[in-house]
Amino acid sequence: MLFNMSPLIALIPLILYIVFAFKDINPILNVLICVVITAILTQQPLLSMGSVIGESLGSFLGLIGFIIMLGSALGAILRKTGVAENLVITVMKKIGINTERKAIIATMITSMLLCALLGTLAGANAIIAPIVIPLVASIGLTPSVLAAVFMGAGLTGMFIGPFSPQVVTIMELTHLPYGQYLLSAGIPVTIVCLIVTYIMANKIQKNTKGIYMYENIESVNTSNEQSKEVKNATLAFIITILVFVIYGIYSKSGASYAIVVMFISALITGIVAKMPINTIFETLVEGASRMVWLFIMFVLFTPFITFIEQSGAFTELVNLLQPLLESGNKIVFSLVSTLTGIFGIGGAAVAQSVVMDKMFAHIVTSLDISPGLWAMILLVGSQITSFAYPEADMLGQMGLARSKDLKNMVKLGVTVVICTVLLVGIRSILG
Repeated sequence: MLFNMSPLIALIPLILYIVFAFKDINPILNVLICVVITAILTQQPLLSMGSVIGESLGSFLGLIGFIIMLGSALGAILRKTGVAENLVITVMKKIGINTERKAIIATMITSMLLCALLGTLAGANAIIAPIVIPLVASIGLTPSVLAAVFMGAGLTGMFIGPFSPQVVTIMELTHLPYGQYLLSAGIPVTIVCLIVTYIMANKIQKNTKGIYMYENIESVNTSNEQSKEVKNATLAFIITILVFVIYGIYSKSGASYAIVVMFISALITGIVAKMPINTIFETLVEGASRMVWLFIMFVLFTPFITFIEQSGAFTELVNLLQPLLESGNKIVFSLVSTLTGIFGIGGAAVAQSVVMDKMFAHIVTSLDISPGLWAMILLVGSQITSFAYPEADMLGQMGLARSKDLKNMVKLGVTVVICTVLLVGIRSILG
């Protein structure tokens, strides 16, 4: 450390990162500033940062950033081929949206499904919104309800999607195969969030009907009379994903498996839809380019966390928290670590999971916390931050739903936070 300062000083850039994450500052600039400050505090030679960044390109966070880019590329193919629209309309029609409750359920399932397949909240709901809004508006759902559904149900897709960045990250950190991850963390947290979202959506509909409403909504073709190419491409996409998921579970494939899945699924879907091969790759590049900023951010995040870890700051912090964390064994540790993740660590959920694992891995081992419980703590601690604060994810879903009702979104968020933290507490009691 610079001037032999306490290792805890190295946590100052992390605090700055958290503060900047909730401000209107470019995420890449945020991480870059914090990397430079951390490098100075830990006496890293700034002229050798090029080689550090080079190593970061092959890091786990770099891999996750690349997977996110491929997810965006796949989304572009699904939109271009009409597969995304076909999936949305099919699900909506199969359920039937002749009542408000059915409209809520249909939208929840559609949002969760596409977010799970693409591994992105904003990207998936951006595809859904123009199709869903005219359908639910005709039933009388308010923009406030749709925003809550996009947020609550959409994020649950990120909890269970086999190739979503958060799931891949937690599986890698806990060494759990996909099936065990689902049973231990993904499905329980998803069920709680879906129940809360459904109850709150109905309550919001009752309270906002006649106050907020959609006006001048464009019509959408719901006949679902898609071309043969679109139908074939949709079927090819579904079969490809299912085959890859089944094989991935059987072979216990790692994080890099998602790269193969995303690329081949996009390629097969495009070919079956009879897109020219040049157009397929142009669309892939165009879609991936939308997430280049996140890839760069994750590459920069690796030296940021590495420098802090090398300073001994995480170890020192955990030593200070040791009496509190160990006083109640698993229950107190589970609650404290979860709340630390939700309220004490901001930014991208993947990065939050990595920071939490770096901070608490030693105590997880000493208290003999099961991988399943730790997976749930990481999931709630990193993902539920989006519900705890009215930040980018929450505001983004409001924008997509054309809602200005922040009050009800905050109510949804607070309810989800309380229920998921209680779930962690109950899970820690059960062992």
